[in-house]
Amino acid sequence: MTAFLSDIYHICWRDMRRFFSQRSRILLTLVQPLIWLVLMGNIMSGMTRSDYGAGMLSGARYIDFMTPGIMIMTALFNGTFCGFSLVWDRRFGFLYKMLVAPVSRVAIPVGKMTATAIQIGLQVIIIGIIAHFMHVHFSAGILGFLMIVTIAGIFSFAMAGVSLSIAIHFKTLEGVHPILNFISMPLMFTSNAVFPKAAMPDWMQVICDWNPLTHAITPMRTLVVEGWVWDQIIPGLAFNLTFALVMVLVSTMQFRRAIG
Repeated sequence: MTAFLSDIYHICWRDMRRFFSQRSRILLTLVQPLIWLVLMGNIMSGMTRSDYGAGMLSGARYIDFMTPGIMIMTALFNGTFCGFSLVWDRRFGFLYKMLVAPVSRVAIPVGKMTATAIQIGLQVIIIGIIAHFMHVHFSAGILGFLMIVTIAGIFSFAMAGVSLSIAIHFKTLEGVHPILNFISMPLMFTSNAVFPKAAMPDWMQVICDWNPLTHAITPMRTLVVEGWVWDQIIPGLAFNLTFALVMVLVSTMQFRRAIG
């Protein structure tokens, strides 16, 4: 077990070092949520001027409603990017070096998934700081904010597993990118990340209820807007933990099947 955890640590640390060495990516991490908060938070703020719009948002400001949506979209897209690192490792031969080394093959996908979750945790903290200066109120306080970071990290961990399960079967970015994009975009637009569920047509509300993104954002939004409402937080947290566990099993199975 000690050797297994050590393998996960070193694979995770390598991906973290690569993340911190990419200055443009770090800059984008800072700028992108700021753009989303400034543009979307102000463009859609008119929704609350009418009683109907305010009712759909349960009386919350749109920027408060949108902030956890930006956090979970960051987790979604960066989680799906995890598969790209596997493609690059295969292209430059590092994957084969790991395979011939005394490294657990299960630790390879788990280490990469863990690195993705940590990166998302850092990004969500940055988004939270930016949102704080834009007067977004976190009703659950600092502990609630840490729970938000945790949920986002768990969700990105699971999405990294989805990404790796697909990417392991491809040798080029051109092959894997359209598939991951095809998965991430519908997940975003059929969830309540950007718009409230009440604004959707009936058939889309059914899809929204089954969308894993919805089960991640609902407890996060509850912690921002309402506070510690456990009957809305626990089901989402349990779903995401289950989703993450399933994707660990699926990704490791796909990895072993593809690599042999």
